[in-house]
Amino acid sequence: MKMTSLIMKRKLEEIFSNPELNTSYDRDKDLFRIEWKDNKMGVNISLPGVISKWEAKKEKALEELSDHIHEALRIMHDNQDLKGKEKNIFPVIRSASFPTETKNGKTMIYEDHTAETRIYYALDLGKSYRLIDEELMETENWSADRIKEIARFNLRSLSTNYKKDEVAGNTFYFIATNDGYDASRILNEAFLEEMKATSEGELALAVPHQDVFILADIQNPTGYDVLAQMTMKFFTEGHIPITSLSFLYEDKKLEPIFIMAKNKKKDDQSGKE
Repeated sequence: MKMTSLIMKRKLEEIFSNPELNTSYDRDKDLFRIEWKDNKMGVNISLPGVISKWEAKKEKALEELSDHIHEALRIMHDNQDLKGKEKNIFPVIRSASFPTETKNGKTMIYEDHTAETRIYYALDLGKSYRLIDEELMETENWSADRIKEIARFNLRSLSTNYKKDEVAGNTFYFIATNDGYDASRILNEAFLEEMKATSEGELALAVPHQDVFILADIQNPTGYDVLAQMTMKFFTEGHIPITSLSFLYEDKKLEPIFIMAKNKKKDDQSGKE
């Protein structure tokens, strides 16, 4: 039987059948919404995307969806606070186009990182986390600077164990612990300096999505091509994509590789002349 939006809608109505929840279906946008009756907070699900995953994984796809959505709904309904939870605050990397306000109009705590990326701050809740907004911060009379300082301190406690691979004379390192903060390791300056010191070539970094951090010891032009292809592949497959661009790490700064490569090409040409 071919899966259609109406059939999927009925499946989701069964999964999220709860007297405290409302469900609705927008036929024009092909969206299924689940929300709490009391505070109207909820989640929109794009049915074409769910159907695509169902065709690949069948019922397992719905089990995974159910786990994620129920956890998201739980977070929306629980009253979170920061008191006594200093050890549970971490920075998270998002794309520069990620919203700076919640759907309820609350301003997030964030800061710029690169032209492609932005840093947000999260309260870890175990299976998931909640991005910290000004209202949550102000419940404890904390400042944004305090949030940022605590988060950076906690980040340094996270493992930097990696898997290593060599391709065409270049060495690639992958951090993928699936703890929700893999991409955040790009903010661990001590770790980056350590990797820079041991690199034989140029150190390049990539955060294509939330759950992977790629470091590359680039020793020849092929390394740039391999990294670009690798980053794009991860970017298209990631649950929370960040950027398909990679960066060179030099003097504690990040420079998009396409700019650096272009400059290098010009330098090489001028040298030959």
